[in-house]
Amino acid sequence: MEDNAIYFKRKIYNTMLKWKSERNGDTALLIQGARRIGKSTIAEEFARHEYKSYILIDFSKVSKEVSNLFKDISDLNYLFVRLQFIYQVQLYERESVIIFDEVQLQPLARQAIKHLVKDHRYDYIETGSLISVRSKSRNILVPSEETKVDMYPMDYEEFRWALGDTATIPLLRTAFEKKMSLGDAVHRKLMRDFRLYMLVGGMPQAVSTYIRTNNFTAVDQAKRDIIALYEEDFGKIDDSGRAKALYDAIPAQLSRNAMRYQVSKAISNERAERIVNIVKEMEDSMTVNVVYHSDDPNAGLALTKNEEYFKMYASDTGLFVTLAFKDADITENVIYDKLLNDKLSTNMGYVYENVIAQMLRATGKNLFYHTIPYAEGKKYYETDFVIPVKHKISPIEVKSSGYKTHKSLDEFCSKFSDRIMDKYVIYTKDYKRQNGVEYIPVYMTMFL
Repeated sequence: MEDNAIYFKRKIYNTMLKWKSERNGDTALLIQGARRIGKSTIAEEFARHEYKSYILIDFSKVSKEVSNLFKDISDLNYLFVRLQFIYQVQLYERESVIIFDEVQLQPLARQAIKHLVKDHRYDYIETGSLISVRSKSRNILVPSEETKVDMYPMDYEEFRWALGDTATIPLLRTAFEKKMSLGDAVHRKLMRDFRLYMLVGGMPQAVSTYIRTNNFTAVDQAKRDIIALYEEDFGKIDDSGRAKALYDAIPAQLSRNAMRYQVSKAISNERAERIVNIVKEMEDSMTVNVVYHSDDPNAGLALTKNEEYFKMYASDTGLFVTLAFKDADITENVIYDKLLNDKLSTNMGYVYENVIAQMLRATGKNLFYHTIPYAEGKKYYETDFVIPVKHKISPIEVKSSGYKTHKSLDEFCSKFSDRIMDKYVIYTKDYKRQNGVEYIPVYMTMFL
């Protein structure tokens, strides 16, 4: 299990159960996602509860003896006997699972999946962070016998579960479906609860530190450790340091409120068209959420994606908050306290944008935005997010303060009137519907 891991209930568990019953050993399960989001923990928890026995091979700290077993898999009987002796675990046919943890570190083990699955004696679960899975797979035959699932940081419902609250989200879902407002007192409490999620984030390490210590300085330190790990990983994507520079500049870029990520401000003399591949690899690593400009937004948003016009968000808003205050020696409890009580003077809009990107991504949506130039030229109306709904699209404007006007949303809807399904303003007030626009409190984003 990952360091300091408390087991938290995660939605991916049900996906894994479905894979086990439906595929019945015909494919291996590959859980991919950023580091430290709980992949190893969930794989082991699943193995412990759903199988008679399991072997976990952690390729980040495996012995040479085990690693070498995958160089020659012509005799599977020999492989299985050796593994059972080394790990002192008895395997049972069709009742045991073997976990390849951090499988990218031993590409030959991943290549072996084809033969292991065909043999059909046991089930196989692989975990890996995509950044390395891709780069380390270049010289192997990637097995087609894999069911791939993406895992994200804990979403808001999983975060509430971790705090022992199973009631709030189902009640919110009902309110959303019935289009009910909740009243000021309830809404204020819900916003405070949600800001706690924005501050702590969904990285299991940060959540368990919060539960254990109730101390934001300790939580912040846990998040700094994860950011340091990610920055080290970015060196593997790009040893010139450009990926790290792009990541570190995310809060500054968003606070500028520009219509796209200004690459030259993060890396001097660099241009967007020259770093398209680096951005793609960062997106694949699932440490960032990239929102691309859709030049002609319609139901097939990806068809008009502009890879040089993008915005970049941190995949976890808790990490984003730490990243934003990283220049301070340690984010003092006072910053967290002010953020929690909505008293920080910093323009909070971009923090809300980050969490909305995270919540939309966690529901499996790809992210796009759109800009329309003012009639007189220089400025732009910007629609923060555009999501596909059936054969149409729904624009979203994010408002962290004044919400009486939403000029960008109006311009978008008048330009593309025949394509619009629903119009949303996501903001920090209670639910309401007015003049054909749905005003959604930020904590209900997950239901869109």
